[in-house]
Amino acid sequence: METADSDLARAAAGGDRDAFSALLARHYDGLFRVCFRLTGSRPMAEDLTQDICLALPTKLRGFRAEAKFSTWLYRVAVNAAHDARRRAATRAKAADGWGDWEVARRATDAETAEGLDWLQAAMRALPEDLRDTAALTMGDEMTHAEAAEALGISEGTVSWRLSEIRKRLKAMRDEELSA
Repeated sequence: METADSDLARAAAGGDRDAFSALLARHYDGLFRVCFRLTGSRPMAEDLTQDICLALPTKLRGFRAEAKFSTWLYRVAVNAAHDARRRAATRAKAADGWGDWEVARRATDAETAEGLDWLQAAMRALPEDLRDTAALTMGDEMTHAEAAEALGISEGTVSWRLSEIRKRLKAMRDEELSA
């Protein structure tokens, strides 16, 4: 019989390396997918996933098993993505005015962003709350109830957000087709 995630999390929080490895083996791919949806970039998602994994032994001490482990883990990912966005915005502000080098760097970044497929571009255009909701529910990663718990909102709000996402994506597509 397979050990429950909550039991593995408690053991890992106590320093059990095998339990920690088992948790990562079960949840690494799902964590990466959520990070990719939150960032829209494979390299950023890889960095974010690794950062979360490095911090996880300490964070596990705060896991109280009030929610499924995956729900708790995805909430950690959402928070980490928000922190990364804030740090990136701070760095971008600090970099303003660095002359030709910064202009060239930003041009390269813009070319890279243009290379992303339509859905990733559309995801980035969504407000943060809608992007977070989409990232957690795409690909059957989480149910509406699990996403609601991870985001600290009601299940009805998750459903409304998904409806809003569909409406905005359709409007974006229609605008592109008419241009």
